[in-house]
Amino acid sequence: MTIGKLPAVVSREEWLAARRELLIREKELTRARDRLNADRRRLPMVRVERDYAFEGPAGPVSLAELFDGRPQLVVHHFMFDPDWDAACASCSSAAEGIAGLRRLHIRSTTLVAVSRAPYPKIAAFRERMGWTFPWYSSFGGDFNYDFHATLDDRVAPVMLHFRDAGELNVPWTGGPWTTSLRGTEMPGLSTFLRTDAGIFHTYSTYGRGLEEFHNGNPYLDLTVLGRQEPWEEPKGRATPLGLHVGGPAMRLPDEPERP
Repeated sequence: MTIGKLPAVVSREEWLAARRELLIREKELTRARDRLNADRRRLPMVRVERDYAFEGPAGPVSLAELFDGRPQLVVHHFMFDPDWDAACASCSSAAEGIAGLRRLHIRSTTLVAVSRAPYPKIAAFRERMGWTFPWYSSFGGDFNYDFHATLDDRVAPVMLHFRDAGELNVPWTGGPWTTSLRGTEMPGLSTFLRTDAGIFHTYSTYGRGLEEFHNGNPYLDLTVLGRQEPWEEPKGRATPLGLHVGGPAMRLPDEPERP
């Protein structure tokens, strides 16, 4: 591994002074995050009018049944096209961080993954990975399209990062929406609330909005070499490995990473 432009070597006293200065900014960020989370909780919500159908280990289930008796539901839009032999490597990286769900359940929240692949494919891949979290298929339905985790203007109006097809600049092509992009799978998270008045969509995020759920990133962000991604500063410290979300060297969790 190439390592360059390392931090200056200083005395413990000088390090402590610099650390205290950085701590001021860290506390500012923590307070800003608290304010942002509060504003997120104040977002208005939209009633879900459609009764979507899914398939799980016990057969067909409705959106209401995904809540598993709890008022809150978090859905991982897990990229797994029906024609693929395996799920997305980046989504699988995030899934590795989904361990025991008890901490969510005792806070009245259910978490599930949903993909367009047929359930037998999902079940086989889930067993291969050794995962235990609930994972359902929306194969043949509109759920992914309506919540903009699959982009296809033949099924639902296209929206990417909350921009419609007319104002969209596709990040990975640098150009506008074209018919060649139909069927594009997107990673995402959506949250729902269920009350006596019905089911409501409360929040969705896509792209880098999911990066903190890749459980290695928060640890790497504390280190000198960081995530070793091309965009990080200072430039030239570590060779980019292509292991970032969607990167060319990303591997499934049971496949060896490139050194």
